[in-house]
Amino acid sequence: MSKPIKRPVTIVISALGGQGGGVLTNWLIALAERCDYFAQSTSIPGVAQRTGATIYYLEMFPKASVENQDNPPVMALMPLPGDVDLVVAAELMEAGRAVQKHYVTPDKTTLIASTHRVFSIAEKMALGDGTGDSDVVTEAARDAAKEFIAFDMEHLAAELGCVISSIMFGAIAGAGILPFPREAFRAAIEAEGKMVEANLTGFDGGYQAAINSHKPQKQKPAEAIIPARPNTPEGEALVRRINALPEAAREYALAGARKLLDYQDMAYASDYLTMLEGFAARDRAPYGISRELARYLALWMAFDDVIRVADIKTRSDRVAKYRAEVGAKDGQIVHMVEFMHPRLEEIIGTLPPGLANLVEKSSFLTWFFGKFTGPRLSDSTKISSFLMLYFLAGLRRFRRRSLRYVQEHRQIGLWLDHIRSMMAENYDLAVEIIRCQRLIKGYGETHARGMASFRSIMAFIDTGEGNVTADKIIRLRTAALADDTGKALEKELLPDQ
Repeated sequence: MSKPIKRPVTIVISALGGQGGGVLTNWLIALAERCDYFAQSTSIPGVAQRTGATIYYLEMFPKASVENQDNPPVMALMPLPGDVDLVVAAELMEAGRAVQKHYVTPDKTTLIASTHRVFSIAEKMALGDGTGDSDVVTEAARDAAKEFIAFDMEHLAAELGCVISSIMFGAIAGAGILPFPREAFRAAIEAEGKMVEANLTGFDGGYQAAINSHKPQKQKPAEAIIPARPNTPEGEALVRRINALPEAAREYALAGARKLLDYQDMAYASDYLTMLEGFAARDRAPYGISRELARYLALWMAFDDVIRVADIKTRSDRVAKYRAEVGAKDGQIVHMVEFMHPRLEEIIGTLPPGLANLVEKSSFLTWFFGKFTGPRLSDSTKISSFLMLYFLAGLRRFRRRSLRYVQEHRQIGLWLDHIRSMMAENYDLAVEIIRCQRLIKGYGETHARGMASFRSIMAFIDTGEGNVTADKIIRLRTAALADDTGKALEKELLPDQ
């Protein structure tokens, strides 16, 4: 940058609502002007299928390269494909969008991206796993960019107690693409005067993460031990059991144990590992059954019920995230209106089996509990609504005595019996039976439809005789996930003509 330049430095920032793209843009403009540059920014609001992605475009031009300071250069209002020096994406798929739009080119562009995902509505609505392939996006970004810097900014921001925009600002400084010293970046944050300490902490974290991304990563040993930091003797014992499993299953087993510990308690996570250990002892290399069962068994055991839904809705971190998404200021009251559609089955499912049976047989009790069913809006900001949810979440200690728990674990037992019976004679089929758990997800009617499809496939396995193959189960599962009416699965279940 010591020689006069003929073109501006061009920057594209893609950020979702609540991620501070506007704040980051303001910092960059202040930074450029402080360093004697002309600077201009524009924004293109988007209506992405999440919380709204906005594209910010900036151009910077050194005043030293302009002969007449009273006649500043004319800058563009929007980016041109193939002519962007720096792209910053606050989420992985936004990096993918930038690559698709040809803002990222291998001869010019440094791409800085967060590796975390914020799933789109289309991804969430899929009956099965509708998530985009992050590995494909990462590989495409690496191929498209001159330099690719990527790390989990959301996790780092949570760890440091800051906002993601300060992480991005630090990563830009660490990338070294802009001709400004690190102190000037920090001065821009200090000059704004808002959340200075937290933003400087985030800046330093993002700066170091960008520096570290240039360093070669050590290869994981063939028999890597899963790292974890339990803070109780019970937790240490759990981690030892996980590390005694086949390596292929350890990562999923650790995630599964954590999920079930959060969902229920230490004993429930231990039960999960006990079931997994029984199958791992009979498994063989490459341990596909152990790996898949570690994943899908945990997902099923953490089934969504009234207790789980209420627990999630009353968590303080959910409230904090919601306030951040809507940009609420300190002390500002934010109303959270929950849409709820409880069915009689969900309400009865929280009761012990004996009491649930009594309710089902009584027309009066059925009528009484039916008064609490149907679609409704609940403002959880109100003390009455919050206490109701808090009470339901508190039923977690009694979950193992509930009808729903008994029903789910009865089905889990039958599913494990199918897997166990197939392990020795048809390994690939056993793996596909495990993966059929993908059909069981969600809550209410969504769960009921998925369970119906799952039972149909299990019934086919019991009666299909010679037609039961791994390929056939894959086709049945694919058909079940194809639509929510069940017609595709019914067609696939018809005898071959």
